[in-house]
Amino acid sequence: MGVKIYKSTSPGRRNASVNDYAEITFRHKNRPEKSLTEPLKKKGGRNHHGKITARHRGGGNKRLYRRIDFKRTKDGQPAKVLEIQYDPNRTCHIALLQYPDGEKRYILAPLGLKAGATVESGPGAEPNLGNAMPLKNIPVGMDIHNVEMHPGQGGKLVRTAGGVARLMAREGNWAVVQLPSGEMRKVRVECRATLGQLGNTDHQNIKLGKAGRNRHRGWRPHVRGKAMNPVAHPLGGGEGRSNGGRHPCSRTGLLAKGGRTRNPRKVSNRRILRRRITKSYGEAKLRRKK
Repeated sequence: MGVKIYKSTSPGRRNASVNDYAEITFRHKNRPEKSLTEPLKKKGGRNHHGKITARHRGGGNKRLYRRIDFKRTKDGQPAKVLEIQYDPNRTCHIALLQYPDGEKRYILAPLGLKAGATVESGPGAEPNLGNAMPLKNIPVGMDIHNVEMHPGQGGKLVRTAGGVARLMAREGNWAVVQLPSGEMRKVRVECRATLGQLGNTDHQNIKLGKAGRNRHRGWRPHVRGKAMNPVAHPLGGGEGRSNGGRHPCSRTGLLAKGGRTRNPRKVSNRRILRRRITKSYGEAKLRRKK
């Protein structure tokens, strides 16, 4: 796949680029499977009380939600890939499968998976691209995605465009997985994962170019905290164009740069062998060396 850059016929076009959708099987059709879709109701960032809990959301194009098979529990039945489709609800593409009994399901499409290929799931499956199986059956060193955190829960980790994790080791009932952030995490060997790297790797290189494209996605303008009144944000107020007078933080006072946001009492903390390397951690490490 690649990125398409148009002629700069306007200021918005000059800085914008789009996906060329080379991986999509039917680019001009791309009709979702009706039996696997459901309506996606817009909430504008509001909860059941009508209070805005996620700011700067609203509007945008109407979408249909595609139900994805994250569990991949239909074992021992080779499924044929009918087509690769675009999904407006996620960054990676999806693949439409058809099983021998006629049932159709959507899965996340790995890089290199083409229409007409065959994928399978279960402990007896071969370690090929797009096949899903428990971590105890995957050879060490393989690239994986859509990794479960608990057996039978469905894939939770590594589901974004271009995402790839690696199975580093296996000992007893536990496997060590290296995530895209660099974090090393222990996962039960009964947890399933899909082989390969997710497609649409050039998604990160696309530039929106103008504010209108963000509005099409359902994102409203983002207001800076320092531009607000002090009653609305900790960085607000001041005479003239002040910089807030304190370290950058959220509306509730949570530090925005370098502050720890993970709950120290989170149950899965003990499963992390090596934390992801953040900018603040790297700078502190350099200072210690000096």
